[in-house]
Amino acid sequence: MSMVSLRHHHISIKFPELNSRRISRSLDSHRIRLRMVYASSSVKEAANCIPAAPILLPEGPWKQISGGVTAAKGFKAAGIYGGLRAQGEKPDLALVTCDVDAVSAGAFTTNVVAAAPVAYCKKALQASRTARAVLINAGQANAATGDAGYQDVIECANALAKLLQIRSEEVLIESTGVIGHRIKKDTLLNSLPKLVISLSSSTEGADSAAVAITTTDLVRKSVAIESKVGETCVRVGGMAKGSGMIHPNMATMLGVVTTDARVNSDVWREMVQIAVCRSFNQITVDGDTSTNDTVIALASGLSGSPEVSSLNSFEAKQLQSCLDAVMQGLAKSIAWDGEGATCIIEVMVTGANNEAEAAKIARSVASSSLAKTAVYGRDPNWGRIACAAGYAGIPFQPRDLRISLGEIMLMDCGQPLSFDRVAASDYLKQVGEVHGTVEIHISVGNGPGKGRAWGCDLSYDYIKINAEYTT
Repeated sequence: MSMVSLRHHHISIKFPELNSRRISRSLDSHRIRLRMVYASSSVKEAANCIPAAPILLPEGPWKQISGGVTAAKGFKAAGIYGGLRAQGEKPDLALVTCDVDAVSAGAFTTNVVAAAPVAYCKKALQASRTARAVLINAGQANAATGDAGYQDVIECANALAKLLQIRSEEVLIESTGVIGHRIKKDTLLNSLPKLVISLSSSTEGADSAAVAITTTDLVRKSVAIESKVGETCVRVGGMAKGSGMIHPNMATMLGVVTTDARVNSDVWREMVQIAVCRSFNQITVDGDTSTNDTVIALASGLSGSPEVSSLNSFEAKQLQSCLDAVMQGLAKSIAWDGEGATCIIEVMVTGANNEAEAAKIARSVASSSLAKTAVYGRDPNWGRIACAAGYAGIPFQPRDLRISLGEIMLMDCGQPLSFDRVAASDYLKQVGEVHGTVEIHISVGNGPGKGRAWGCDLSYDYIKINAEYTT
């Protein structure tokens, strides 16, 4: 019996002599399997490019699980190296897809010089209540690139839509990288088939996507939780990137959040805005607000839970808590990974008139360069904290001000207290040695308002990193 030999990727396979149609089917099937094996291998390699960030979830009735953006039912993800980065071969192209039309929502930078993908996503979300895919590139921000940059986004969305056999308006785009540089469009378009083949519902797929969206990040940021909405178990997952140019409204950060909860479109969009205000809008690294900040949130509804149709319902409050938890976990990972940082700074404010006022005071303190450098210098200089609280623009009585550093009370009733300065300095040193969380507690009165913000210390390395970053 004569044999037909196939050589591909250094593998030799022999088939008995058959009719040409059967041979062709066998060869095509083999090639598909090889591509799938190669894609799976690429995804696993991508997932391990950089380590995982610590996920600092708030306490609640949820369980942390693996899976990130693919934990919820109906979602797949992939991250590959497509040749978009200026140097190195870290993955730079990510894709998250949903098997069904997912209810969509987004939050974006308030920077007037918004990037082309931001403008595109806003328009797409106005045109459609649902989405099926989020494509993200690193390397070029495609910001301040004019009409040509916007056209690049449209062509990328159209090409991906064709491959996925969905409508173009169901494709959303995020970009990160150097401002003023257009996407390497031809390179990206040529990489799309490989990216689509690499899609996986596995944890590796989610982790590879989380790596591909990073820039100066030292860790990948991915989290998922499982909890109840009504009597149904639902999952919420997400990934984000961010390390520098981080400041409220929003930060230099990209994010994708997924859930299999079933929720009304208008309710979902309002819930996402609330969660962003409690998380990504409450982090700061260096006071710079980027051109590209985007968070896209998709709800597949595949958990089988009853539809959340009212923001005031008990089920909505359950889902809101889950969404808040995932976004806060990711936001704190961004603060933890702040460029040159040695610790997180968590500012907790109580006693304000309402949540918004407490949040604004917390942001003011977390954003203070003087407070941040004092923490890096392990100097318990509470005066800088009091100063930053005072210029937040929220009126309160100075005699009501109370400040604690960890468990050490520094000020009460607006008066300085005698405290062990060495112990307070040691607290800051010990936290810095383990890249932990410095806790600053502030009370400004007896009101019901509570708020939190997260930042990091400001070190010499921050200057070095950004002095050497091409802008």
